[in-house]
Amino acid sequence: MKKFSAPLAIIFVVMALFNSCDRKMDSQLNLKQDGLMEGNDLSHDLRLQTKMYSSEVAFKWINMQLRLIRTNPTPLGGLPPQRYYAYSAIALYESVVPGMPKYQSLSGQLTNMPAMPKTLHKLKYYWPACGNAALAAMTRDFFTNATVDNKAAVDSLENALNDVYKLQTDTAVINRSSNFGKAVAQLVFNWSTTDGAAHANAPYTPPVGLGLWAPTPPAFLPAFGPYWGNNRLMVASSLDGVAPEAPPVYSEDPSSDFYLMVKEVYDVSLALTPEQKAIALFYRDNPGFGGGHYLSILKQVLVQENPKLDFTAYAFAKVSIAIVDAGIGCFKIKYQYNQQRPIKYIREVLGNPLWSPLFPTPNFPDFPSAHSVIAGAFGIAMSSLFGSDYNFTDHSYDYLGMTPRSFTSFDALVQEIGNSRVYAGIHYRISVERGAQMGKEIAWNMNHTLKFVKED
Repeated sequence: MKKFSAPLAIIFVVMALFNSCDRKMDSQLNLKQDGLMEGNDLSHDLRLQTKMYSSEVAFKWINMQLRLIRTNPTPLGGLPPQRYYAYSAIALYESVVPGMPKYQSLSGQLTNMPAMPKTLHKLKYYWPACGNAALAAMTRDFFTNATVDNKAAVDSLENALNDVYKLQTDTAVINRSSNFGKAVAQLVFNWSTTDGAAHANAPYTPPVGLGLWAPTPPAFLPAFGPYWGNNRLMVASSLDGVAPEAPPVYSEDPSSDFYLMVKEVYDVSLALTPEQKAIALFYRDNPGFGGGHYLSILKQVLVQENPKLDFTAYAFAKVSIAIVDAGIGCFKIKYQYNQQRPIKYIREVLGNPLWSPLFPTPNFPDFPSAHSVIAGAFGIAMSSLFGSDYNFTDHSYDYLGMTPRSFTSFDALVQEIGNSRVYAGIHYRISVERGAQMGKEIAWNMNHTLKFVKED
């Protein structure tokens, strides 16, 4: 036995050394997985980048916001909801962009946008949890008038997603990620409160005169959003060179451009086909999503493409920002011209005092068409992401029993939306055509100015 003692001792020493090395390697592996090792650059660890995760968190929160838009009153005087989901989209993007090495923050590019929080160096983040916290916070901040049931649904969604995430990584990472998302959301929301929206419906006395807007039947509501055009632009240069050619000068001469412009709306209204009525009612958006209809279309296209979270966050932000500035630019022009709506001229000049549009006329000036300006910007932004010739079907109003609308391009959508306003009897052809062109130019300006991807 003694002659084997030396070799056995050697074996035990070697085994001890191996065990020690194994423990050291295990310890280093755990540190690396937690992002704690000295010199570990998490942005280059493919397992930890935003592009490795599905878009489920974004899709679920978009669905939640669409539900709230449809079922709850909105704050700040009822400004269209594209503003709410634009800030939400920015918060989502900023909460996950640290995990997107080729992309950059929008701070410094969007007007007066504050610097965003930084992730802690060498620490691991779970990007869906960051996005979950950011979107939950933004939803609560904007939809303050939500019903008790809907507020509970918001809490339930946030908690349910976090419960799933806790099965994927440890609690410390989830907490760190949630805190980061909340910090981003707080800064974005605080920034949103300074954009002027709270004053968009301040007291307003419309000018009086021939051809100028006045409250219309049946409700004779006061002007909506007279100061919306003063809101802070997301991109300071987005309206450069986009002002449309002026509408025709008011005239009651049957040979004038103004008279003929109104006469077209009247003639169309007298011979509407079932298809034209269906198109007009589909884009009435009330009941429905209002300005949230565009968010609904975006979400459907994203679900169809099923991209990873990085692309969804980018697309959500890009499209939403374009729509916000399109709305601001549109209302700036609307209250510059204060053009009357078709119903007033048709009843008082064309001599049909009982005429009414397919549904009540919105309570703001005619030129340009807001739906068309926003649609124009939306079409260009979507085309830049998915291509001009893109097939999709809009199922937004299946729940109302409406037939879905199918398209072979985003421009076809823009054209149909413009036509819908003429079919409905609430806009002139010039208002929709020049409005759509204005929206396209706003989006083109943004495509050349707003940079999501880092320049080499």
